[in-house]
Amino acid sequence: MTMTHAPAINATTGDAHAREVARGERFEFGRNWTRFLNVVDLNRVERAQQSMSELLGCDSLAGKRFLDIGSGSGLFSLAARRLGAQVVSFDYDPQSVAATAELRRRYAPDDPDWRVGQGSVLDEAYVGNLGTFDVVYSWGVLHHTGAMWRALDIAQRLVNPDGLLAIAIYNDRGSQSTRWAHIKRTYSRLPRLLQTPFAALVSAPEELKGLLRSILTGRPGDYIRTWTQYDTRRGMSHWHDIIDWVGGYPYEYARPDAIFSFFRQRGFSLEGLTVGGGLGCSEYVFKRVGRFPSAAVMGR
Repeated sequence: MTMTHAPAINATTGDAHAREVARGERFEFGRNWTRFLNVVDLNRVERAQQSMSELLGCDSLAGKRFLDIGSGSGLFSLAARRLGAQVVSFDYDPQSVAATAELRRRYAPDDPDWRVGQGSVLDEAYVGNLGTFDVVYSWGVLHHTGAMWRALDIAQRLVNPDGLLAIAIYNDRGSQSTRWAHIKRTYSRLPRLLQTPFAALVSAPEELKGLLRSILTGRPGDYIRTWTQYDTRRGMSHWHDIIDWVGGYPYEYARPDAIFSFFRQRGFSLEGLTVGGGLGCSEYVFKRVGRFPSAAVMGR
């Protein structure tokens, strides 16, 4: 595949995204990731690269084609490229596309083996033109499409024989998940000026619990480190994840057994699982070991 230096911008997709944001139907992930770029440094990049290696169980992706569905800031596309993969990144949000392109400009300028574009995983014509990949990666993205099961189905079709699919999906916690869907919908429908205060208000109880716990145990530094050394495994940012968590809408979720069944029917075996706590994400790594029996399982 011929790689281009500039991101491929899809005006039709961008217009659809803008309309959904204006109607309060979609969180602006790209706006959040653009701000996150202000704190990205080589240390965070290296931590993200280590996280990628651990998730996929390898030290190198040399000679592999890697697809990042919903690239966001571009941090994990960069991690895959540093591991040697030929990378294709795309996102539905035009600001996320711009953020990914900016990160490529900083760390891999004019790299012919890293392509950045704009598109939706639900656009079968778009993804069908991308080809197939040895690794398809979509961490915490497909449950924000508004059609999670269809997105999962389309994503798995892009995996080569013996290839890997790495995803993270929110846990189904019953009424708790329903409550969070309401919170996220509320955030997305608020005027922009009120969104950040709302996120701070919603997150305050858990933050206060963490602070009090660290004080009562005589280790106040533990709470401080949740901000200064947050998520050393994935190289992310505490505040930007709060905004993502409170605002991330659309929002769907699933039990692990439902995810297992879905991919087993499509010829995948589970290679790795990290079960997230509470309402968080569980990470899954599946390997394609058979052909996709389309007639048997289409149209969940």
